[in-house]
Amino acid sequence: MEKRAFGQTGLTVPVVGMGTFRVLDVQGEPVERERHAVVAEAIRVGATFFDSSPMYGQAERVLSAALKGHRHDVLVATKIWTSSHQEALQQVRRSLAYFEDTIDFYQIHNLVAWREHLSLLERLKAEGHVQAIGATHYSASAFAELRLVMNTGRVDGIQIPYNPLEREVEKDILPRATACGLGVVVMRPLGGGALASLPVPAAELEPFKPFGVHTWAQVLLKWVLSDRRVHVAIPATSRPGRMTENAAAGDPPWFGAEERERVCRLVERYMHA
Repeated sequence: MEKRAFGQTGLTVPVVGMGTFRVLDVQGEPVERERHAVVAEAIRVGATFFDSSPMYGQAERVLSAALKGHRHDVLVATKIWTSSHQEALQQVRRSLAYFEDTIDFYQIHNLVAWREHLSLLERLKAEGHVQAIGATHYSASAFAELRLVMNTGRVDGIQIPYNPLEREVEKDILPRATACGLGVVVMRPLGGGALASLPVPAAELEPFKPFGVHTWAQVLLKWVLSDRRVHVAIPATSRPGRMTENAAAGDPPWFGAEERERVCRLVERYMHA
């Protein structure tokens, strides 16, 4: 799988990683063991960027257990998610304990109290506990504020939604990230699963096979990753075999403008089929 330099951070990231929202928010030995197997599969196929958050319930804890013996083989991204400084400190203590005292990409979740939390993350970075600092938001309505954060020069990367239906970031966020030398993590590359479930016939996928993709989900991932301003996409899955499928979309050749436009037309055609 191709790897890309993550902005100017010094990190090199695989273009396909794994999100943990919902899929690792589980409790109990049988289901946790199943999710550990999915994480192990991700590591085996090179999808070694894992994104989590305190907002995701048990996900940090479950991910930590799944990474036992592999922490230094992967990159861990997590977040601060609170308006309280004291709770932020508690979240940091828990996360550092889970991930062997280092977070590779520490983000401010949904820009909550970002001015205050930036100072905390900068201190942690100076102390060597954090490699890169970021900010996230899921909604285009918050992109004006996200631009403010990007323009501070105090973040190393951002996390934003991007897929054939959510393209607002193309207007200003992605160009600005490039201009600022920021890494870009893409959430919802499959539209939260909604796009991946579209009934696109197999015959429609034939033109994409020369690009090394054979399923509709792979086509959608390749669409995102073919925008070279994107560094890593983080689809979430709980299904064995799916991380192997996702990772296979992470190598060139990449789609050109014609192929990317074809994908958008297919989304429009089958959204209401």
